[in-house]
Amino acid sequence: MAKEKSDVSSMEVDDQISTNPKFSINVLQLLKSSQMQHGLRFGDYTRYRRYCSARLRRLYKSLKFTHGRGKYTKKSITPSTVTEVRFLHLVLYTAERAWSHAMEKRQLPDGPNARQRSYLIGRLRKAVKWATLFAELCSIKGDSRTSLEAEAYASYMKGNLLFEQDQNWDIALKSFKSARVVYEELGKYGDLENQVLCRERVEELEPSIRYCLHKIGESNLQASELVHIGEIEGPALDLFKAKLEAVMDEARSQQAASMTEFHWLGHRFPISNAKTRVSILKAQDLEKELNDRKEGALPSEKRLAVFDKIFAAYHEARSSIRSDLANAGNSENMKDDLSGLDKAIGAVLGQRTIERNQLLVSIAKSKLSKTRDEKNEKVTKPEELVRLYDLLLQNTADLSDLLSSGRDRKEEEVALSEECELKSLIFRAERCFFLAKSYSSAGKRTEAYSLFSLARSLSEKALKKVQSVATHDQAMEKELETLYKDCRSNSCIEHAMGIMEHEKAPNDLSKKISAVSISANGNDKKGEKFLVEKLDVYESGVADTSTRVAPRIAAYQPGFQAIPRNPIVLDLAYNSIDFPSIENRMKKDKKGGFISRLWG
Repeated sequence: MAKEKSDVSSMEVDDQISTNPKFSINVLQLLKSSQMQHGLRFGDYTRYRRYCSARLRRLYKSLKFTHGRGKYTKKSITPSTVTEVRFLHLVLYTAERAWSHAMEKRQLPDGPNARQRSYLIGRLRKAVKWATLFAELCSIKGDSRTSLEAEAYASYMKGNLLFEQDQNWDIALKSFKSARVVYEELGKYGDLENQVLCRERVEELEPSIRYCLHKIGESNLQASELVHIGEIEGPALDLFKAKLEAVMDEARSQQAASMTEFHWLGHRFPISNAKTRVSILKAQDLEKELNDRKEGALPSEKRLAVFDKIFAAYHEARSSIRSDLANAGNSENMKDDLSGLDKAIGAVLGQRTIERNQLLVSIAKSKLSKTRDEKNEKVTKPEELVRLYDLLLQNTADLSDLLSSGRDRKEEEVALSEECELKSLIFRAERCFFLAKSYSSAGKRTEAYSLFSLARSLSEKALKKVQSVATHDQAMEKELETLYKDCRSNSCIEHAMGIMEHEKAPNDLSKKISAVSISANGNDKKGEKFLVEKLDVYESGVADTSTRVAPRIAAYQPGFQAIPRNPIVLDLAYNSIDFPSIENRMKKDKKGGFISRLWG
């Protein structure tokens, strides 16, 4: 009998398992869309962590899975608890919240200190714990694809933890490789969007795998070559980039021990502060990367990002120098060395600023002739290039002032100062050219012709200066020749257009005058004044091209005007007043005879 009951119960369990549906989650697609929409497109882990917290709050409330009111009562999630797919989302977003909190600590300005790093590793452990639970639940409650993606997600989180701990590199390598294998297989199936996401995740995992191989000793990569590995953007690479930055800082610290002087234009300035050395070395490494990879090999956006890193490194070095200057005391020699070093780094910063703004000019020029580019971005207007050339002129003036501030100027400084003067002349010619372009687009032919002629003379003067130098830049000479020809052709065009408009002016004026109406009609603009009312304004009534209707001379017939008149008084109080009796004051009629008249 007991055996029959057990058989029946086992059959019931089998029926329940067979009737329970398997849940399906596209884990990578779900996480990618959440991350891109809530902060990680710009690397804002704080915003993403807050989104995960809000998402979890909504899930707990909708599932009625709260942990009690007042006193906290923990509720664990088991396979029997998972009755719908939102329970799996609950576990997944808990892991994401812990991971994003750890990454938020990793992105602190000065890096995490010992206490913060301990907290960071604790949050990563929590992420691994919840990711492992997610994989276990998906293996029971999810379909085969969901289970496979959950395993890859758990392996990725485990690899992140070991990567941050700087230990067990072989296990970290195994975790990253297992995740890569899963995403490679998943990238062969499904829709196109899913295949693209899987391939992107494989590319994001590749630098971490190569770094693990480097740490184990199975790769011949040098530390300097690791910089080019992490050029792919993505949240999966942020830990790798942080680790790579720490490795490069360590290498720079070792290299800085041998760096005792900073060479600039024939001057040598001693560097005693180790922090200043590391910052200068970092900036020089970035400059070398920028120069080694020629234009076109590195996209413009990434070149701008490298310039920003160079500026940050040099500013950090200058802040260290100025703090040393404040603590220098009465040592005049040390103050002179530190002041010279600060001036040299300021000059280098000025040169890099000019280079960055020239890159911005080249980007703007590439969009000037396009009506609308492929990415649907705004086209460049000539006014924007005028503003950029204003910045370049200010940069060259600042650099020239800095170079002329010294007492004993060397030949290199004089040569750089002359180069700044030449660049300033070229920038003036370019600015004048694009200013003329803006006037031409506004239809002001006289101003445009004058500016094109001025730009032509400036470019001719700059071209002669460039050609007078023995070792002149061929590319610069070619650009100036092109600018000279453009100025000449545009000035001829503006001259011709001006003559044509001058010839057409009488006919246009007669047409406009013939369209002048005496008074208003139904199509006139509201609030537009008559010509009679604007006699004190010195502007043409027919030359305004922005008006869509013909001007009006005067109102005909004149409109009604309000005039003053005597007020109308209505005595409404008269009927409501009770006047006193005045009969005793009234004159009475006297009647009677002779005697009454005597006595009256």
